[in-house]
Amino acid sequence: QVHLVESGGGLVQAGGSLRLSCAASGIIFGINTMGWYRQAPGKQRELVAGITRGGSTNYADSVKGRFTISRDNAKNTVLLQMNSLKPEDTAVYYCVAEVSSDSTRYSDYWGQGTQVTVSS
Repeated sequence: QVHLVESGGGLVQAGGSLRLSCAASGIIFGINTMGWYRQAPGKQRELVAGITRGGSTNYADSVKGRFTISRDNAKNTVLLQMNSLKPEDTAVYYCVAEVSSDSTRYSDYWGQGTQVTVSS
């Protein structure tokens, strides 16, 4: 079994910064893509940023230039540095990772979510 645990959410004023962290644990042979999604009240869950095992990244247009995703393959962790936060960034942020426990099959695992609230 694989578990993802997020940390780093909280309340911040507009223009401030937060850093989210997500650590994968359990029986892990390898991790392909890792990423962050978010879901605001009344809205669908959306991709915020993703990063491949090799370090290639992609971002939602709404966060480009403000958010940076990174990962530590040795520690099975992914980070999301969020700068210049806006009230519209308020959401529950979820970590996701494509994980294999036996080298033959990869599955998506999700964290429990962490609340980010940006006040105006």
